[in-house]
Amino acid sequence: MTIIDRIRPKRPAPTTAPAAPTALERHRAELADRVAELQFDLGGLAYEMAIRDHFRLDVLLRRAAELQQADGELGEVDRLLRAERASETGSCPSCNAPHSRGAAYCWQCGAELTAVRP
Repeated sequence: MTIIDRIRPKRPAPTTAPAAPTALERHRAELADRVAELQFDLGGLAYEMAIRDHFRLDVLLRRAAELQQADGELGEVDRLLRAERASETGSCPSCNAPHSRGAAYCWQCGAELTAVRP
């Protein structure tokens, strides 16, 4: 045994390959890309309007609202992923979207998740 063998710890060989991303993780990646693209586009749009000294607030507000909605959806998917990792999820009976335990309404279609008992 050489001195390098004694100094450098041996790493165990990986036993399993990393798991493939789930549908929710893929959806989160797509949403994150979309939010980044919308932020970039909104910044570029504001810059173009500024250098031309011609602002169209209706256009900026529409784009900002689109970004806000995508960012909100990304936040909800992040929350669902955290809940999924803690095994606290279910699915909407109307649209089959995942939801966390205790959710009253579906984040995607708005359907009520709790049964109303008389």
